[in-house]
Amino acid sequence: MGHIPSHHHHHKLPKRIILVRHGESQGNLDSKAYSTTPDHKIPLTPQGISQARVAGQSIRQLLDASSFDANAASAWRVYFYVSPYERARSTLREIGRAFPRKRVIGVREECRIREQDFGNFQVQERMTAIKQTREKFGRFFYRFPEGESAADVYDRVSSFMESLWRDIDMSRLHHDPDHELNLVIVTHGLLSRVFLMKWFKWTVEQFELLNNPGNCEYRIMELGEGGEYSLAINHSEEELLEWGLSPEMVADQKWRAHAKKGEWNENCSWYLDGFFDQLEDPDSSEDGSNVTEKCGQTGKLERNHNIYVEDEHNPLES
Repeated sequence: MGHIPSHHHHHKLPKRIILVRHGESQGNLDSKAYSTTPDHKIPLTPQGISQARVAGQSIRQLLDASSFDANAASAWRVYFYVSPYERARSTLREIGRAFPRKRVIGVREECRIREQDFGNFQVQERMTAIKQTREKFGRFFYRFPEGESAADVYDRVSSFMESLWRDIDMSRLHHDPDHELNLVIVTHGLLSRVFLMKWFKWTVEQFELLNNPGNCEYRIMELGEGGEYSLAINHSEEELLEWGLSPEMVADQKWRAHAKKGEWNENCSWYLDGFFDQLEDPDSSEDGSNVTEKCGQTGKLERNHNIYVEDEHNPLES
């Protein structure tokens, strides 16, 4: 654990964390592929390759346009994390064509962001039956025979996020603090949903509502003016609703775009009301201000990012 250096708060957080789903793969085209090829070796289709090129160009344009100040615009950098699966690595290879060498600080293959394991060679008829069972059982907790559940994936994504923060915290990404840092995570559909669920503390119920992103679709989390990350800075309300966020979750994203760290969102009823609908309204305090906001003091404490608990507290996970 050790001593936390005093410069801790001076780290520049990434301006954006962009989650990209891989391009169209042979398996997306024809599920018979899984019975002869292991999931991790399934290649992109020609269509998938061109999707990835287009995604690379559009992410590049986004970063170029991100700053009105010409000098600052020239100073952005990007760091990639990629799933070890063939389709993710090929996607990154094509995305990378859009970036000049000097813009790329580095790339890391990251096993913990691999796709959910559906079991080894997949027999098509059996998978069809299994997926029907999963619908009855519930997507998050259903574990594929010889494979994983989304809940298992959640656990490894949590561990990945701790490392992600540590990379930034220890300045392992070696970037000039004057440069705007962007992280691009090239991964899989379920992975990006679980990542967002963990990051924004969505519930299992909320996760079940989310739609899978399309091939090479990406989700941009951007740092708002108050130090919270939000999807609502780059994505419209219509988009967020299409992805399966409830109006309440959308409101939370909009709030985050402007929220000051340590404030607490009163609209997030799923934190407290969902559990304690029988609680009476708290009395207002003597001076007339209501001390316990709707989401409760627990939320306030948890979100007070100024309190830094050694190694356990993750300021990124807002």
